[in-house]
Amino acid sequence: MTVPGLTNGVRDTTYRMMKRRIAMDKVAAGALLAMSAGLGGCINVTAPDKPIEINLNINVTQEVVYRLDGEAKSLIKQNPGIF
Repeated sequence: MTVPGLTNGVRDTTYRMMKRRIAMDKVAAGALLAMSAGLGGCINVTAPDKPIEINLNINVTQEVVYRLDGEAKSLIKQNPGIF
């Protein structure tokens, strides 16, 4: 491999550094591959033996508000047995 503009000593050093870098990248890739192969486990999901219990403590209150028209009030007072 020749790099234009470089002397023989610099050219050889650059070439050796590039080869070393490529070799280190290959080692790192191989190490990552080996580590990831060890992580290929199996995941098991099972249902619980007891049923799932959910407690919902809810307090429901209701308030009924009614308003009667003045005529309706007087009609009810006049005829208490209407309802």
